[in-house]
Amino acid sequence: MQYSELLNYCLSKNGAYVDHPFGPDSDIIKVEGKIFAQLFVLKGELTVTFNCDRMTGEFYRNLFPGIVVRGYHCPPVQQPYFNTLPVGGVPDEIIFEMADHSYITVVGKLPKYKQRKLSEKSRENK
Repeated sequence: MQYSELLNYCLSKNGAYVDHPFGPDSDIIKVEGKIFAQLFVLKGELTVTFNCDRMTGEFYRNLFPGIVVRGYHCPPVQQPYFNTLPVGGVPDEIIFEMADHSYITVVGKLPKYKQRKLSEKSRENK
């Protein structure tokens, strides 16, 4: 998968946009101010970190041991809720699945009025 393909997929989510709070070397994809994907190059390899719930995070880490790891750059208390992986390390459909889960997880934590706003935008775009 190419960097631009993953970036565009994440940006296709309703309300998603790119931010650079950590500098120009990483693309941080947010929805309503909350991060759901972080794309960056680590040791020369395209890498992504996704938000997740604890059980889903463990599922992917067990499915791809040593490839999908806890959010390496997150504080230890937050690591179970983030997965970091090299983009070429797992099949593309799994990466898309993880991106979808991350988006749903983050939107699910937003206040109800923001969730409704995103839902209304989604209906308008159809």
